[in-house]
Amino acid sequence: MSSYAQGRKELEKRRKKINKEIKKINTLLFETKKEKTNALDDLKDLSQKITVREQLIETIRLETEELNKEIKQNEKKISSNNKELSTLKADYADMVFKSYKSKSQQSKTMFLLSSENFLQAYKRIKYIEQYKSFRKKQAQKIITKTKDIERLNDSLTKKKNQKKSLINTETTQKKRIENEKEEQEELVSKIKNQESKYKRQLNKKIREEKAVAKRIDRIIRAAIAKANKGKKGKAKKGEFLLTKAEKSLKAKFEQNKGSLPWPIDGVVTRKFGVQPHPTFKSITINGTGLHIRGKKGAAAKSVFNGKVLSITKSDKGTKSVMVQHGDYITTYSNLRTVFVKNGQSVTTGTSLGTVFTNKVTGKTDLIFVLNKNTTKLDPAKWIRSN
Repeated sequence: MSSYAQGRKELEKRRKKINKEIKKINTLLFETKKEKTNALDDLKDLSQKITVREQLIETIRLETEELNKEIKQNEKKISSNNKELSTLKADYADMVFKSYKSKSQQSKTMFLLSSENFLQAYKRIKYIEQYKSFRKKQAQKIITKTKDIERLNDSLTKKKNQKKSLINTETTQKKRIENEKEEQEELVSKIKNQESKYKRQLNKKIREEKAVAKRIDRIIRAAIAKANKGKKGKAKKGEFLLTKAEKSLKAKFEQNKGSLPWPIDGVVTRKFGVQPHPTFKSITINGTGLHIRGKKGAAAKSVFNGKVLSITKSDKGTKSVMVQHGDYITTYSNLRTVFVKNGQSVTTGTSLGTVFTNKVTGKTDLIFVLNKNTTKLDPAKWIRSN
């Protein structure tokens, strides 16, 4: 396979992956029933969809470029093969014509009988045999070369059809993104008209999230202190004192970095870390983990073997489950129900609880946080590429 084809195969895989992501975004962000909409949230969701669609259009463009290179390469091969075939046919025709003129059965016999000695006769027999073999090989070369050209032509037709299909897809995607950008502009205009109202709502939400994050941090520190009680040795403040089995589990967890399963099947609506708000750039938000939008009724599942460290309940009634994996902790927040108990051993894929669905917004959002002791890590670097 040529480097062009290899590059296109990778782009094709990327395109299929992005298409899958767009379908998920449509299902999870836009098809959920909402009693009440919020322009700020709608704009965030729409902006995310536009970003992914732009990635799709760029991938299609790159894939079309690679396909163009393959088409040119094919056309060049066909031209070269046609020239070779013309030469082979001309040589073969000349050979047949000469044979017809000089190689009747009588002339062949005379050619052998006119030999001066036995050795010369033997050589002349060999020459006749070699000439026959050469003619046969030339005929076979013509057949093979013709089949090669047919195969290349079939491949060229297929590639041209693929290119046409990609161009049609790109055109469709561009029309869709135009409509989405018009909708985006309308939402931006609506928000600007009531900017102070939306900023107040946003700042209130940020304060609430900070309070929840601080409470979870306190719970983690208390859970670590409780887990260390009765164990031999001395641990640093805020760090687990690990047994031999826990050290082994920690090592296995680290070996699976980048390949852990997703806690729910969904779409990331907020990333980890400090980042400017997508609409109000002057306001920063701090993602303590990943916000993952899933389907209504989705169950949060443990991403690795471990032990339930703590189960907590928020002021709003939603629950959080913390699972210990050596000195790593995964936290699954915004649960409606919980299926596990404190101290319970769990395995990869164990259902921990059902994610809460907001009746007003229709959103089913899991907040997935990863800690090493009390230090927060980016879960996106640990779970597999979706």
